[in-house]
Amino acid sequence: MTKEIKNLKQFSKTAERFEGAHLLCPGCAHGMIVREVLNVVDGPIAIGNSTGCLEVSTAVYPHTAWDIPWIHIGFENGSTAICGAEAMYKALAKKGRYTGKKPKFVAFGGDGATYDIGFQFISGCFEREHDFTYICVDNENYANTGGQRSSSTPMGASTSTTPAGSTSFGKKEHKKDMIAIMAAHGAPYVAQVSPSKWKDMSAKIKRAIDTEGPCFINAVSACTTEWKFDHNKTVDICDLAVDSHFFPLYEIINGHELNITYRPKNVVPVRDYLAAQGRFKHLFKKENEHIIDILQKEVDERWEALQRREEARV
Repeated sequence: MTKEIKNLKQFSKTAERFEGAHLLCPGCAHGMIVREVLNVVDGPIAIGNSTGCLEVSTAVYPHTAWDIPWIHIGFENGSTAICGAEAMYKALAKKGRYTGKKPKFVAFGGDGATYDIGFQFISGCFEREHDFTYICVDNENYANTGGQRSSSTPMGASTSTTPAGSTSFGKKEHKKDMIAIMAAHGAPYVAQVSPSKWKDMSAKIKRAIDTEGPCFINAVSACTTEWKFDHNKTVDICDLAVDSHFFPLYEIINGHELNITYRPKNVVPVRDYLAAQGRFKHLFKKENEHIIDILQKEVDERWEALQRREEARV
């Protein structure tokens, strides 16, 4: 990473732009991620927010946790809302009617708004090469509307629409590779981050926001409610996600240059990550344990593929 980030002392002195007393669940990783984003930006910033846990919990009329310009329109179009603001800025600046420091434009969406409902809107914004950063707070389900499965939900997870039972081991499909999809747009920068690795996350977010053009960040956001773990274990769960390679941390530059940014010293078996969450407890029954083996094989193959791709560019 070449981008300089603030140290802890500097962070502690940074003006708070995301206030407390919001209604996010205790232990929700969303707030951790948002604060990192706002802390790495020193100048003006404007936010577009799709409907989801983050939006409904931080802007309950007439109150708001956001001490910055913030836009919410719908579930599917947080990306196009902020890109409309970015286009307006360009028009005003061209006419000489905006002479201040250029704002940073950022959109937030959950995995439902990103992987599914809002994907075509995000894809369009990237194709049109808007200068903004899209950040997915990925809790791998529709947590705001009842815990339904999304295309980000991992195979084997029990959700309200893929419940585990006598005839089902949970979701049968694999998680969509959103990073690969966004990199295929030719984006100048895409990356995966975890709030448990805050230095890595801050550096990547700063690089994305400071890079001209459409950039994408996928942030694992452990969900105490639907992943079913104690609310004081959020950072531990995020650590297990990255240390098991279930959610590897890497970046892709200009659609092809891949760099792995975190390599665990002690790799954790996937079963340890699954065992820490109630949504996977049924996989430890004898009739379902083969799913754990499938997931471990998938994770190992993906990690090997990432390493080969990184080595191929040297």
